[in-house]
Amino acid sequence: MTERIFENTQTAFALKTDAELDRAYFLFKLISVEPLVKIGTSLTNFAIKAKLPVEGIIRTTVFDHFCGGVSESDCLPVVDRMWEAGVSTILDYSVEGKDSEDPLDDALAKTLEIIDFAKESRAIPFAVFKPSGYGRFALFVKKGGGGRLTQAESAEWERVVQRFEKTCQRAYDCDVPLLIDAEESWMQDAADELVEEMMRRFNQKRPIVFNTLQMYRADRLDYLQNLHQKAQDSGFKLGIKLVRGAYLEKENERAEEKGYPSPICASKQETDINFDSAVSYCLDHLAQISLYAGTHNEQSSYKLMEAMHERKIPREDPRIWFGQLYGMSDHISFNLGKAGFNVSKYLPFGPVRDVMPYLIRRAEENTSVAGQTNRELELLKKERERRKL
Repeated sequence: MTERIFENTQTAFALKTDAELDRAYFLFKLISVEPLVKIGTSLTNFAIKAKLPVEGIIRTTVFDHFCGGVSESDCLPVVDRMWEAGVSTILDYSVEGKDSEDPLDDALAKTLEIIDFAKESRAIPFAVFKPSGYGRFALFVKKGGGGRLTQAESAEWERVVQRFEKTCQRAYDCDVPLLIDAEESWMQDAADELVEEMMRRFNQKRPIVFNTLQMYRADRLDYLQNLHQKAQDSGFKLGIKLVRGAYLEKENERAEEKGYPSPICASKQETDINFDSAVSYCLDHLAQISLYAGTHNEQSSYKLMEAMHERKIPREDPRIWFGQLYGMSDHISFNLGKAGFNVSKYLPFGPVRDVMPYLIRRAEENTSVAGQTNRELELLKKERERRKL
């Protein structure tokens, strides 16, 4: 039985000052009240659209808790502190998808910059980007749905492909593994096809390109097994990042509105089984599949630790990584790091206004995940009391 390491709040919050601990407690207390989150997000959206001077308030509260800063250099002190505590960093330029070409090219330039940055730092083992950061969301939807692209759209799609190619080539040249995030199911088919093509080209020797599977989708375990079969047939390696999923309410609402069966598992328990089964599948085929387990779930983390122990896989095996988001689940990340496992934090950064959609999603996600916020509060309270003693 794996030792229950996640109760150690001294290790979990070692990097937080008393003031930061109090701020975290206050934030999660607010997030735990669903009506407050709804009112807060509406007011924040309004204030930003109306160009009201709210950046200072946002910066000193929610932004500084969940983000590393507005630029890479802002993030460096956080990167260094976490590295000393045994936790790596993934710099995540969290500007959500735009519809015009300039921001798409800006996102490409920023990702290439981060890959170069990561090449020089052992503390930054991966780079990451979102497909909708590289192409218009509606274009992914049309392409994946088999719609006939106009001449202009075909040229636009070609530019999306070129952005993917340029990024994967740079990651390959720098030997920096690249995580490509998953998004809503109705745009994901086109993204999956593109990522698969990149894997064929750049994962011949080792996994450079990682696709992300959201395991709250009922079809993703089958998808993983089919993709593995293709990789075996064509002789390339798989990089797989597993997460539970971030668009639950959106997925169910759209399915109901459009009258198709929801792609989401019928229950939280089914999602958990799906996630853990996918983890086991990856471990059973570790010669071909490298795994990044992005999870805030303690049970799944313990199960992965136990499975590694049973299979006699060393804790520091470079093919297995745990991951959490900055500002959340420090009790998992820092205790895993101290125990010698490979673990990293996604560290979002970017201009305050541009990162707000990401932050709003974080707040909503915490509200909708039963027990997540209460667990954070319980641990923060425990550490505050420990420090008083």
